[in-house]
Amino acid sequence: MSLLLLAFLASMVGGGMNAIAGGGTLVTFPAIVALGLSPLTANATSTVGLWPGAAGSLWGYRSQLAGARPWLRLLTLPSLLGGTTGALLLLTTGEDRFARIVPFLVLAGTLLFMLQKPLLRALGRTPTEAGDEPGFRGRFFAAQFAVGIYGGYFGAGIGILMLAVLEMMGHRNIHRMNGLKNWGGMCINVVAALLFIGSGIVHWPVALAMAGGGIVGGYGGSRLAQRVSQAAVRQAVVVIGLVSFVWLLTRPL
Repeated sequence: MSLLLLAFLASMVGGGMNAIAGGGTLVTFPAIVALGLSPLTANATSTVGLWPGAAGSLWGYRSQLAGARPWLRLLTLPSLLGGTTGALLLLTTGEDRFARIVPFLVLAGTLLFMLQKPLLRALGRTPTEAGDEPGFRGRFFAAQFAVGIYGGYFGAGIGILMLAVLEMMGHRNIHRMNGLKNWGGMCINVVAALLFIGSGIVHWPVALAMAGGGIVGGYGGSRLAQRVSQAAVRQAVVVIGLVSFVWLLTRPL
């Protein structure tokens, strides 16, 4: 029971972080590996467990998505296709190989999180500029498809990648971008979750505990994100990610 409580709390924190800034997988994945699950099972279970939290977060951002239906449609297909591709790649990786790769995936997700603002500056944009002009739809499809592959395979940092893609496409309202990001993440994770469930590698007691925590954290985080600064949350995500990388790299396989 105490292990399931830890999974619930980790997913509540992770769901809130995903709603506010992204990076929730950097909390939930190491937490459930620490419960004794293999990295492959932990990744699949985390994907299934956090999906309801994304739904709760999207509901919290619903007022920000007024008039955004065309962008929701644009996000859907590349997210579904990319998530399917990434999940299938994961299922063919194998336990041992994935266990060796995963510390570097966590590090990559952490670095993506750290480099979000410099990346946006390099694109010549800042999160506070006004305007959300569409354009370059083919490039958007390709970029979101690539994000979907990474998200279906592992997923730490996909929120940051989606925010960067949306910035590239002309969006400036960070709250609307978070709402769109959550929709894209839901599409990526729903197909990945269905494939993981079909493969039989999901640990259901942990996944169900995470689902409850994710809904609470996702909705609460979405409401909080629209009221407070994100700086402290971002700093905590970076620390957690770097510590998790070192722990995953040095733990016995």
